[in-house]
Amino acid sequence: MPGRRSAYPPAAMLAAAVAVLFVAALSLVARPRPAEAATLQEVTGFGTNPGNLRMFRYVPTGLAAGRPLVVALHGCTQNAAGYGPGSGWTRLADQWKFSVVFPEQKQANNANSCFNWFEPGDTRRDAGEALSIKQMVDRMRQDLGATAAHVSGLSAGGAMTAVMLATYPEVFAGGGVVAGLPFGCATTVASAYSCMNPGVDLTPAQWGDKVRTAHSGHRAKVSIWHGSADATVRPMNGVELVEQWTNVLGTDQVPEVRDTVGGYPHRVYGGVVEIYDITGMGHGHPVDPGTGGTQCGTAGAYVLDANICASYHLARFWGLVTSSAPSTSPYLEVVNGTATDHYVAGRVTVTEYNVLGARYGYNTSFALYRCVGGWTDKSDCSAL
Repeated sequence: MPGRRSAYPPAAMLAAAVAVLFVAALSLVARPRPAEAATLQEVTGFGTNPGNLRMFRYVPTGLAAGRPLVVALHGCTQNAAGYGPGSGWTRLADQWKFSVVFPEQKQANNANSCFNWFEPGDTRRDAGEALSIKQMVDRMRQDLGATAAHVSGLSAGGAMTAVMLATYPEVFAGGGVVAGLPFGCATTVASAYSCMNPGVDLTPAQWGDKVRTAHSGHRAKVSIWHGSADATVRPMNGVELVEQWTNVLGTDQVPEVRDTVGGYPHRVYGGVVEIYDITGMGHGHPVDPGTGGTQCGTAGAYVLDANICASYHLARFWGLVTSSAPSTSPYLEVVNGTATDHYVAGRVTVTEYNVLGARYGYNTSFALYRCVGGWTDKSDCSAL
């Protein structure tokens, strides 16, 4: 300050300043900052965005290029920031090293922040919200080199998951519909409410035709979750979803696996469609808060502690979670097709073709992964 004289002569002042800086530098060297945890980040400019959605992504620290991607679609009245940790997807992403995209609805598009799974302009290929979500996947592949993509969602997000599987079959290797509805069930607000409750009963072929009309192509395997006490989206929607996707994927409606997982009935059809009936649960995404290997999620509005974490079992069904650590040499490419398709394309030998045919059926589509050592049906690149 003007008028105050220094207590140090100029040379002494300089020496003192240097000493302070030296001590500060030692402090920085001795106390390195820990690596920052990943956070949810908004991405803008990801495409033409005709559906006027927001894009958020979660990329674990140290994620290797080429790791898989999950698209997670929130339910009505929810948002990306809450659904990410609530559903358990962010924790699983950290643990198993994959990225997650969280599309977020705007109230300007829907007063309840629901994805518009029933609006024709938002549920067609190359239009509306469906195209916006596809553009988010494209951006992730551009930025991170993401390979296989999977999509899941709750309620309206579950119904929009069915939309994405129907309209962009070549994009997704796995799907998960939680408390959702079949593709093509509604085209207006009034019909949407009828689909939700009491539900619509069609034949498997009728449901399958709706998907086939949307776009042709090889289809993803689908996991379906529904609470038996869901009064918002009636449980019969889970039954209709099974009929739709077993028909589309070319398997019958007779499960070859009937067991219980976490105490809940679980059925598997042709290895490509499964359903969990969460007995006694209302409308929501089941989670199992905790730090155990199969636990994930945080209970909240429409995220219900049912002692089973749907996101973990979805990731396991898709092959993102294995009994070993995530691969440090991720696969380079994923292609969906039947055993015959893979053989004709030269991906497998005659012997491998017969092994895959016996495993999946010759007319059922499944994912084949190109790894450093060749093609395999294991996403962790273990031998076929």
